[in-house]
Order: sequence, then structure tokens, then C-alpha cells
Amino acid sequence: MKVYGLVGKTLQHSFSANFFSDYFVNENIVAKYQNFELKTIEDIQSVFDLQPAGLNVTIPYKESVIPFLDELDPIAEKIGAVNTIVFDGDKKIGYNTDAFGFKQAIKPFLNNQHERALIFGTGSAAKAVASVLKEIGVDVIFISRNPLGKNKHFNYSEVNLQMLNACKLMVNCTPVGTFPNSSDYLPLPYEGIGKDHLVIDLIYNPIKSMFLQKAENQGATIMNGEGMLKAQAMKSWSLWNN
Repeated sequence: MKVYGLVGKTLQHSFSANFFSDYFVNENIVAKYQNFELKTIEDIQSVFDLQPAGLNVTIPYKESVIPFLDELDPIAEKIGAVNTIVFDGDKKIGYNTDAFGFKQAIKPFLNNQHERALIFGTGSAAKAVASVLKEIGVDVIFISRNPLGKNKHFNYSEVNLQMLNACKLMVNCTPVGTFPNSSDYLPLPYEGIGKDHLVIDLIYNPIKSMFLQKAENQGATIMNGEGMLKAQAMKSWSLWNN
């Protein structure tokens, strides 16, 4: 039986295992998908030794896994993060399907008002989201607790009503508000959000985070991360079975 899996650190609430297990049942596919919790990324060699048919990678290892691979797909190389590993003979090739998943998920929602975006976070998910938005011509501003000191990088304390008014697209790429800390939310002046805003949270558990609830209360269009996760998962599957 072919074995696929997810590499990460804490995976009790991971999306992938349930999604693929259901997919295998519904499609009558004889395969298994399991979680591989690693204390450090160096432990990934023990997973490779099992000769899996394909792997997904999640936080905090999307960037640190790269030195353990033989090759990167151009998109993964550009983003600097890997969430899918394809085994081609003895070669381990890294791909990023997060960018594809995000692009597929936002397509129906984008309009000409979404010229500028606030991205909350600077990790691997934020890099994938920024790559997609820049590719389609959206100006990107990063907000984080510890700004990188670069142009268009700001602290949460610097987000004001003028900035929110200028940026009608907002994407949370941080884990803030994820179960079991569902009451947490980003420190923002939510009164600056309105009906012209598209507010996205890559979190899918809970279905509607406090960040999304507060934005919805202001009249914004909201979207969680489930659509992105499904699209990136199926892209991973097509890569493994190409």
C-alpha cells in the first residue's frame, strides 16, 4: 500500500490527514495518509527511510526542509518555501502548492478595488500569498510583530484607518486565532474595515475566526482557508501521481 503523509511539529488538528483519508475512501484508492510529527527537521531522514509515495510539509518546516531536498521547482525556489515533496527515483523534489491553492481560492472574489493588500505575517504562507498577489499586480504591505526593517514592512501599532482605507484586501497568514486559542485576534482598528474590503484568514479551524467575525461585522466580504487548503491538497496529489 502506498503511504503519503504530512511532516510537521504539532499535527493533531491538521487538515491534510482527514482530507486525504476521506478522498481515498470516496475514490476507492488503496493508500494511506499519516502524520509525521518531528521534534526537529533533522528527523525527516527517518521519514524518507520509510520510502513514502509523497509528502506534504507544514509549519515550522516549510523553509528548513529545503537543505534536505535534491531539487526545487522554480515556484518553490522563488517563494523560498516547500509544502510538497515529490519522489522521483532517488531524487527528492520540493514544490509549493500553497501559491496555487491561494490563487484558485481568491479568483472569484477579486475586483478592481483590490489594488493593495495588507498581509499579516512574514512566514512561509505569507511568502506564498505575496508571490501570488504580486504576480497579478497587487501592491503588498507586510504587517508583523517584528517588522524586517524593509520597505513596506510595518508593525501592528502602525496600522491606522488611512492604511485600512487604502488597502481593500487583507490576508491573515499568522496562526493567531487558531483553535484552541479561538478567542484571539489581530490587534487592528476594525472600525476602518468596510463593505468594500475582502478579508481572508488562512485559518480553517475555527471556520470563522474572530478576525473574520470582526471584519464581517463591519460589512466586509470574508473567506477562510478551507478553499485554499483543498486546492493545494489536490495540486499535491496531481504532482505525486503525474
